[in-house]
Amino acid sequence: MRFAKVLAAAALAILAAGCNERSVGPPADTTPPAAPRGVFTVSGDQQATLYWFANTEGDVAGYRIYTAPLDNGPDGPYFRVGTAAGVTTSFVITGLANGVTKYLAVSAVDNVGNESELSYDTVFDTPRPAGYGATLANFVNGVAGAGWDFSAYMTRASDDPATDVFYGYNGAIYQMFARDVMTDIQDMGWAGHLDAIDYAPPQGWSPTGTVELIPGHCYVVWTRDNHFAKFRVTSLAPAAVVFDWAYQVDPGNGELRARRAVGDGPVARPIAWLR
Repeated sequence: MRFAKVLAAAALAILAAGCNERSVGPPADTTPPAAPRGVFTVSGDQQATLYWFANTEGDVAGYRIYTAPLDNGPDGPYFRVGTAAGVTTSFVITGLANGVTKYLAVSAVDNVGNESELSYDTVFDTPRPAGYGATLANFVNGVAGAGWDFSAYMTRASDDPATDVFYGYNGAIYQMFARDVMTDIQDMGWAGHLDAIDYAPPQGWSPTGTVELIPGHCYVVWTRDNHFAKFRVTSLAPAAVVFDWAYQVDPGNGELRARRAVGDGPVARPIAWLR
């Protein structure tokens, strides 16, 4: 009898142990997604749009967007500024200050909240003002309204000291003129849109301070006070030129559309050229 009771107790213990094992279930998911790849930005007016490739994991629930001040360097610390749900692969960061550079990064988050490391691409952005449909008159017909002041985002007389460039057509050639010898200009060639030109080049400036205007071409300007700007001709006629434009308010910063930084670590900084 005593032996039977011992066997019964042992059997109950085995059954209890088996029940406990089955009640534990599968192990918890603690594996985060991979860090997003292919990150780049496009500058805007007081904003920047961050883009990345979609993660390939099937359980990715969304992405988190981060920024870090320039002085912190590309290693941060970073601060979250937004989230993108589901299969979204872009995010517009608003409320940024024009002319102030920030590093940007994105992470992926899965359905149970595991978050990846921040994207490895070193990416920075310096928002800048931009405009569309600016019109300049032909200075041959009168100086009023023929010049453009990038820093004030407005037309001026072609002979106004604050004018950066002005338009003219002499019956044979459409031209944009630098206002003075301390302002440089160059033709960057045909571009499908204004943001096809991302950085002001360090060389190649027009030796005459003039360029021939061609519809669809983008041009870069280096102003007398060490700012960079660009414009793209959208319409051209003897009486007037119409163009889209962008202006970098951060002096010496050639960034006109954000792009991935060159290099890694603390050397990956925006490039500046000084006269």
